[in-house]
Amino acid sequence: MVEKFLSRTVFTSQEDYIRNFRIRVPADFNFAYDVVDAYAAEEPDKKALLWTDDRGGEIQFTFADMKRETDRTASYFQSLGIGRGDMVMLILKRRYEFWFSILALHKLGAVAIPATHLLTRKDVVYRCNMAGVKAIVAAVIWSVITAAMPEITDHITAAMPESPTTKLLISVGPEIPEGFLDFHEGIRRAAPFVRPQHANDNDDIMLMYFTSGTTGEPKMVAHYSLIIFSRTLFY
Repeated sequence: MVEKFLSRTVFTSQEDYIRNFRIRVPADFNFAYDVVDAYAAEEPDKKALLWTDDRGGEIQFTFADMKRETDRTASYFQSLGIGRGDMVMLILKRRYEFWFSILALHKLGAVAIPATHLLTRKDVVYRCNMAGVKAIVAAVIWSVITAAMPEITDHITAAMPESPTTKLLISVGPEIPEGFLDFHEGIRRAAPFVRPQHANDNDDIMLMYFTSGTTGEPKMVAHYSLIIFSRTLFY
């Protein structure tokens, strides 16, 4: 895969490397299309994601699986009006639906905001208003202490009256709280995905993180498409 983006991958000396190492930067790099879907075309049966839960359940996804599921997720998000430049917060802990969602958002040119499940109501309000979050995709994560309350979705619901930009709440389960759409039902019914003519430019923001806020409120940190490209090559 890396050969697509480098002039050469084998060098005879340091001098040879200095003279001849060149990076081919795609015009509009998109990790979902240029890496994940490319692997699906070249090595469809190659393992892409191995997922287990705390009950011993296991699911294995090939690159062909990932293309299919991320296409369906992108189509579902499209049907909800999510598109290029829209901010979508993902509160999915380590669920495999995180990867369906983040890659689907890349395919649409939308901005993914990964967030911890430890957010409270005020944290959700702050992030929604600072970033202009349009949608939140979350998992119902039960409290270890009470074993009775789906905490993060309760905090999200409580935050909505103070989060005017947030129009869509989507749950990946295992329950669908009131006011949330059903992620899995949505992708099950999704129409065939139609790739946008121009999903993104290299200087588009594709990821947005909030810092820890150790000495104040968390700050937004943007990751542009070219930053993701450099990480693809060197990390």
